[in-house]
Amino acid sequence: MKVLLFIYQWCIAAPIIVVATIIVALATIIGSYLGSGTWWGYHPPRLWGKLFCLLMFVRVMVSGSENIDKKTSYVFIANHQGAYDIFSIYGYLNHNFRWMMKKSLGNIPFVGSACKVSGQIFVDNKSASGVAHTMQEAKERLKQGLSLVVFPEGARSWTGKMRPFKRGAFKLAIDFNLPIVPVTIDGSFKVMPRTTYLIKPGHIHLTIHKPIDINADNIDAVMEESYKVIESALPDCDKN
Repeated sequence: MKVLLFIYQWCIAAPIIVVATIIVALATIIGSYLGSGTWWGYHPPRLWGKLFCLLMFVRVMVSGSENIDKKTSYVFIANHQGAYDIFSIYGYLNHNFRWMMKKSLGNIPFVGSACKVSGQIFVDNKSASGVAHTMQEAKERLKQGLSLVVFPEGARSWTGKMRPFKRGAFKLAIDFNLPIVPVTIDGSFKVMPRTTYLIKPGHIHLTIHKPIDINADNIDAVMEESYKVIESALPDCDKN
């Protein structure tokens, strides 16, 4: 069965995904130049994220959509179990947003250019000026009424368990007086941990929790609360 799955993924699904990625990237680039990057930077990639899940037999279930308003800007923070965190959030969060992502991702052919023109935010932690530029870009996106999605752990987990949060996303929420929305991703590590390129069919559950208000006086408390809220929707084996 594993052999058949491997053949399907690399000989059938992968070529389709490569072609779809190029098409979506080109559509995003052209649409962002000629029209609205706000629309083109979200809706074509949303279909792309769903395609990634459907072709690899990954089902995504969402709970808590009633906790957010499509017309309200938020700073979404989520745990980071694996690569399929990106596809499941893109495809199923159902809220226009921009990513805060590693600067190195901007070098990916087609995808990097699409991310740049559509207003995704590349994180540069190598210098103080780089951090300042990153924060300014994030502020510009928030001024446009968009939301942000951030993985405050900074990188994918090696074990599936949560790691400590960094403060950047929480500081942005304070600067723009936006609520934090914790999002729990459960099942992505089983589908595709960072130690393999073989995708295992399975289920991913996104739990969108209630927004949390934050200010400069309670940032540490909100960081701790957000961590606990995200962790509360994970099975015991995936908790820290």
